[in-house]
Amino acid sequence: MNHVLTANQYTKETLETLFNLTDDIKNNPQKYVKTLDGKIVAVMFYEPSTRTRLSFETAVLKLGGQIISTENASANSSGKKGESLEDTVKILQGYADAIVIRHSSDNWPQEAVKVAKVPILNAGAGKGEHPTQALLDVYTIREHQKTLNGVKVAILGDLLNGRTIHSLLKLVSLYEDVEIYGLSKECFSLPQEYIDLLNKRGIAYKKCTSFDEIPKDVDILYHTRIQSERFEGDFGKEEYIINKEVLSQFSPNTIVLHPLPRNEEIAEDIDDDPRAMYFKQAHNGLYVRMALFVQAFGK
Repeated sequence: MNHVLTANQYTKETLETLFNLTDDIKNNPQKYVKTLDGKIVAVMFYEPSTRTRLSFETAVLKLGGQIISTENASANSSGKKGESLEDTVKILQGYADAIVIRHSSDNWPQEAVKVAKVPILNAGAGKGEHPTQALLDVYTIREHQKTLNGVKVAILGDLLNGRTIHSLLKLVSLYEDVEIYGLSKECFSLPQEYIDLLNKRGIAYKKCTSFDEIPKDVDILYHTRIQSERFEGDFGKEEYIINKEVLSQFSPNTIVLHPLPRNEEIAEDIDDDPRAMYFKQAHNGLYVRMALFVQAFGK
C-alpha cells in the first residue's frame, strides 16, 4: 500500500522511478488501459478544484478504473454534519480501493493515514502541502531541463500560503547546486521553516525585492496567485506581474510555470510565448497522477 502524503517521502531515486514510469505512460498509454480494472477510487474534495480533481479522475478512467466523487464535500457530505475526516476515511475504504482527498486542514493526511487501510493520496492540505502538484512541477522542469541539478528557480507571489511552493521546495532541494530566489510582498514572505530546510540542504535562499535582483539566466520563474481563501482582510493586488515586458528581460531558455488558476500575476500577453509552459505543466499532471495510481496499487 503506497500513500502519497507529503513531498518529504521522496528521494532523488524514488522521483526518478516515478518520472520514468510517467514517461512510459505518456509515450505508451495503451499499455496501461486495464491497470486499474475492477478498482474504484473515491475522490473527496472539500475545497474547489479544476485541474487537480479532474486530472485525478481522468487518470483513474484512463487506467480502466471507476470513480465515486464528491465535488464540494464541505457542503455535500456528512462533513457538513460534523463527521470527522477519520470517520469519513473509515467509511470510504469500505467502498473504494483508494481515496483522494483535498481538505482545508494542514494536517489532515497525518490524521487520515492513522486509520487508512487503502492508499490515501493528498490532493492539497490547507496551506501546508500539495505533493502531487510539486511532482508534476518537477517532472515538467525535468522534461525541459533534462536534469534538476544546477537549476535556478525563482519563486514569486504568495510564498507564505502557497502550498505548491512549499512542496516544490522540498523536492527541488534534493538536487545538487540548486539556487532559489524569492520575490513577494513582505506580508507573503516564505516562512522561516522552509528557508531553514534549504539551508540545511546547502542551498542559500536569496530574498529579492524586484525582478532586477533575479538573475537573467534563471531557469524557472514559478509564480503563484495570492491565496485569499487562506486569510482574512485585503492585502491588495499582486505587485510582481510577469508580462511581455518583464519576460523580455530574461533568457530565451527561462520558462514560466504556475500551478493555476492565475489572476493578474501572469498576463495573457505571454500565453503564446514558447517559454510559457503552465498549460503544458497542467496537462503533465494527468500522466504523473496516472503513474502515482500505478504505484499506489503496486502494479
